[in-house]
Amino acid sequence: MTISEISVGTGSSARPANRGTTDPALQAWVKEIAAITQPTEIVWCDGSIAEADHLTKLLIAEDKLIRLNPEWRPNSYLARTDPKDVARVEDRTFICSTYEEDAGPTNNWRDPKQMRAELREVFTGSMRGRTMYVVPFSMGPLGGPISQLGVEITDSPYVVLNMGIMTRMGDRVYRMIEEGEAWVRTVHSVGYSLVDEDGQPREDLAWPCNDTKYIVQFPDTREVWSFGSGYGGNALLAKKCFALRIASVMARDEGWLAEHMLLIKITSPEGKSYHVAAAFPSACGKTNLAMLRPTIPGWKVETIGDDIAWLRPGTDGRLWAINPEAGFFGVAPGTGTSTNQTAVDTLWGNTIFTNVALREDGDVWWEGLTDTPPAHLTDWEGKPWTPDSGRPAAHPNSRFTVSAAQCPTIAEDWEDVDGVPIDAILFGGRRATNVPLVAQARSWKHGVFMGATISSEKTAAAEGTVGELRRDPFAMLPFCGYNMADYWAHWVKMGRTLGTQAPEIFQVNWFRKGDDGSFLWPGFGENARVLEWIVGRIEGTHAGENTAVGVIPAEGELNLDGLDLDADAVRQLFAVDKKSWRAECDLTEEYFEQFNGKVPAALQAELASLRYHLKD
Repeated sequence: MTISEISVGTGSSARPANRGTTDPALQAWVKEIAAITQPTEIVWCDGSIAEADHLTKLLIAEDKLIRLNPEWRPNSYLARTDPKDVARVEDRTFICSTYEEDAGPTNNWRDPKQMRAELREVFTGSMRGRTMYVVPFSMGPLGGPISQLGVEITDSPYVVLNMGIMTRMGDRVYRMIEEGEAWVRTVHSVGYSLVDEDGQPREDLAWPCNDTKYIVQFPDTREVWSFGSGYGGNALLAKKCFALRIASVMARDEGWLAEHMLLIKITSPEGKSYHVAAAFPSACGKTNLAMLRPTIPGWKVETIGDDIAWLRPGTDGRLWAINPEAGFFGVAPGTGTSTNQTAVDTLWGNTIFTNVALREDGDVWWEGLTDTPPAHLTDWEGKPWTPDSGRPAAHPNSRFTVSAAQCPTIAEDWEDVDGVPIDAILFGGRRATNVPLVAQARSWKHGVFMGATISSEKTAAAEGTVGELRRDPFAMLPFCGYNMADYWAHWVKMGRTLGTQAPEIFQVNWFRKGDDGSFLWPGFGENARVLEWIVGRIEGTHAGENTAVGVIPAEGELNLDGLDLDADAVRQLFAVDKKSWRAECDLTEEYFEQFNGKVPAALQAELASLRYHLKD
């Protein structure tokens, strides 16, 4: 079958042969993938409202989407996945660099030639009986100096709808490609054809997928291939696959940074604004900080991005950043009126929910949305549920997909083509011990050391000892597309490039516990007090106090007005137990050893410096 024999659906009728684009490389690539996957038809997506409406009606007719009650949740829908397709599949995620050492010990490496042979086998005929959608998208504002283009081929209309929310998707991307802009190739199939090898039709599934899964990145050729999953980042290839794994390699080669970071804008009572990027592993308060509602008078925090940041040195020598995404793909459970009212307000409509529970009135619910669950629900698998069922109503990794523009705290400059200038970078983990509430790095290299050693405790630590640490350097452990030690070296190099214009770096820890096991810091909106101190350090109005692990607030510098914190709790929040920290240094040394001598000398020097400062 040749591409000319495959009927074409939507697209710009003004284009020759009605194929969406005149670019020969893009046409040839689509033809190549079609020859392998053998779809019934090809649709060149244009990102229009009419197209989204058509696909939505198609999925509803096929019982793959449930329309929610428009009175409560207008233009919103619920999708239920196969129970075996509910999350990222880390053990099936591969980095296929030419040399294994380029992937490093924290990635699954496979030989590119062998992997291409495997992929060719599983993708052959994978779209028989299905429509192939060609999805053109921009990560970041169209035409921006930090933005990048991509095209995803997929056989999932659910993916097309989500990509329309998560990226700047549409016909203009074809025109930019025709004008010579570079683009990244991504290919996705759910891996469930509707015609078998013998040409016999088979019935579709409510959530088609395959037990065999591949999430494959080819960093050297800037390609992503994904097979067998229709869920989230496994299928929305612009997200983690492109925006982090592939983009981190692009950033290394081109002199910028692709990071798993939120972006916020902080405005003081005096009207001075600052932009902050922050990296937090999962379950460490990332989304809450991205949508923070300050409790202290006169301060304002606005959202620019909640998950990914691309940062590039500007013509002025400063570091400028964009949120490359256009939407939020957020975890639903734990997002509620008492924890993140801003997120709840964002979801008023125009939202795709995946694997949450359905209320009797046609709205949605998940654990944490309200303090009291409804008496009767339909759970994420379509089964009846009551509070006595003994199982979650929503899957723990259930999600919502919504436009960032709907966020009530979205900053006016969140889509500035040139990005926003970064004044500070924060790193944080979930630590019951050792790590202070906030500490500023003594230098850029010390800040990189902080980022490289981000960790959370797997188990509760007792009596000041260090528990087993789950390392997640820069919150990039599952997302760095090359050797993590080389990634740290790239960060060190970026510090030399930025020089005195480099942002200040801080480490924060909202989760320190007291001797009785309770949290010492109230968190949530009160975290604005820490941001206030950070701004004071940027402005030079707070002197700080030097410690072995960095600069902490001097007595009286952290605004505690109105908080029920006694002096002992404050002392514990900032206590530096030298014995425990020396034990942590030993763990860090062991951690560095797995990188076979590739850890940058600058970080080894920072470890030696920390040991020196911890001497009695």
